Amino acid sequence: MASERSPHGATGTGGVQGNNRSGTGTKNGRRGVRDRVNGSVRAVGRALHFPVTGTARGIRKATHAHGAGESGLGKLIELHAVNGAGDVMITIALASTVFFSVPTDEARGRVAIYLGITMAPFTLLAPVIGPLLDRLPHGRRAAMAGAMLARALLALLLAGAVATGSLELYPAALGVLVASKAYGVVRSAVVPRLLPPRFSLVKANSRVTLSGLLATGIAAPIGAGLQVLGPRWPLYGAFVIFIAGTFLSFTLPSKVDSAKGEDTALLAADPDHLHGPHLHPVKRPGLRTVGTAVTHALGANAALRCLSGFLTFFLAFLLREHPLTGESAAWSLGMVAVAAGVGNALGTAVGAAVKQRAPELIVVTVVGVVLGASIVTAVFFGAALVACLAAVAGFCQALAKLSLDALIQRDVPELVRSSAFARSETMLQMAWVLGGAVGIALPLDGTLGLGVAAAIVATGWLTTAKGLIGSARHGGRAHPRIA
Repeated sequence: MASERSPHGATGTGGVQGNNRSGTGTKNGRRGVRDRVNGSVRAVGRALHFPVTGTARGIRKATHAHGAGESGLGKLIELHAVNGAGDVMITIALASTVFFSVPTDEARGRVAIYLGITMAPFTLLAPVIGPLLDRLPHGRRAAMAGAMLARALLALLLAGAVATGSLELYPAALGVLVASKAYGVVRSAVVPRLLPPRFSLVKANSRVTLSGLLATGIAAPIGAGLQVLGPRWPLYGAFVIFIAGTFLSFTLPSKVDSAKGEDTALLAADPDHLHGPHLHPVKRPGLRTVGTAVTHALGANAALRCLSGFLTFFLAFLLREHPLTGESAAWSLGMVAVAAGVGNALGTAVGAAVKQRAPELIVVTVVGVVLGASIVTAVFFGAALVACLAAVAGFCQALAKLSLDALIQRDVPELVRSSAFARSETMLQMAWVLGGAVGIALPLDGTLGLGVAAAIVATGWLTTAKGLIGSARHGGRAHPRIA
């Protein structure tokens, strides 16, 4: 029996060990397959997430470079990108409703009425926006968040209006425009508070502007894709974007709301040049003039901003009624808008790269170039020239604005610099509104309209060129005085 048990035992033990090895091998094999599958899934996940995470890291690295992250400028750059993306979403959604859903004359009449109803309060209040920011500096982050939240809510209102075609569409659309302009005024006052060490205002403003332009270029095709689903969808996208901007506004550093070391500015050359109620200088401690170079450069920039508002409305209706040769109205407007955007981006890039050693001469030159381009386009009116004018106007407006920034940094004392930026931007917004009103009022005649555009630019150029050239010849440095 022993001999029988021994073989039996040997045989039984060997069978169990063999089964164990087989089971272990199977488990190891399954574990290996599972690990390989999990590894493949993680690799695919990383590959799918990389365009998002990699792009986000790249954007964060770019916006926070050279000390912008530590100073808070990077946050403002990102906020302005959100602002640009949201605005273009609304623009795309309204392109087929405000301008194309009703006859041209009716659309012009409605836009003119609601431009007056909605923008008139802004225009009347514009002179007090700068002083209001001076007295309530602690509300800058809240003001920017409010402008974002207002556009988010108006986007929802627009989403319902575009479906029904109700009259709510026009005041809501132009309300978005007002909120956008108000945001721009506050942003101008915020930039000087967020400058990194050894960082110029020109460089900071160019970065902020470029972020908005890049975001617009990225969001535009996304908005166009949403538009295919229906005009509501870009507005829903704008709602989400502006809600994000509302929260992002409060992530700006608390020093944005601090008025420490700030004072108020007065947009006058010196006390002897005050007009109206301030014909005789009043004694207001801390009220400072900004100097002749700044006031003349501001006048020239106002002429270019007025031209921008004029072209925005005049060409919108002109190209709807008389599209570019061989193109649809929508395509014609798109081409002109892209040309203006590309010109603006190039002007911003050039302005950031050029050493602003003679900003007065740069302003005189670029305004003269726009004047020449306007005259040529008016005389030889044509599709190619209209697109070229839009590009030239965008390029020169960006370069002139950065030159104005350089003059403010050079000639305006630091304690009133934020105030000077807010007040100058308010004046430029008022010039844009005025130009838009003129553009709506004119008959849809290309030669006549662009002749008026040339006259607008000529007025700004002729009234400021002599003063700017004189300022450049005298070394350019003004000495602001207390009024």
